[in-house]
Amino acid sequence: MRRPLPWPIVEQQRYVRRSGRVILADSDDRILLLCFRGTLDPLFWITPGGGLDPDESPAEAAARELGEETGVRVTAAGLGPQIAVAAGHLDIPGWLSGVFREDYFFHRLPSAAATVDTSGLLRYESDAIHEYRWWSTEELATTDQTVYPLGLAGLLGDLLEGRIPEQPVTLPWR
Repeated sequence: MRRPLPWPIVEQQRYVRRSGRVILADSDDRILLLCFRGTLDPLFWITPGGGLDPDESPAEAAARELGEETGVRVTAAGLGPQIAVAAGHLDIPGWLSGVFREDYFFHRLPSAAATVDTSGLLRYESDAIHEYRWWSTEELATTDQTVYPLGLAGLLGDLLEGRIPEQPVTLPWR
């Protein structure tokens, strides 16, 4: 599953945007995805998460964004280790162009799907997020809709079985 990128993913890499994201699973082995209206893809599904604030680690950003976007509160340490990374060039007209990096963490809720609380969303986020949905592994593996990160379905089975990679897995970029 590890796939090399055309350049090494290292801390010294100059990224125009870094994000911390959470693969959030419930006790029924479903994960939460957000349907996002973007400028490049009309509609696509993504995990909760977003950009790092200054002096914020990817885990801190992932935990903060999870709370803002879903109402699920967890500390950065409570997310556990980073389990995946995806990075590559992206040109978003009128916003940013350059190399993006997304660091992924896995968190399992102790019960069935939580009610999503969107009261922490910023206006542009509430305008862009079209829908929330809990997905089974089968639904994820068979959908014809665009889901980021690419390769999520393949990684998810291992995560749900408790097989956490020792090192973050490199997922394909868009």
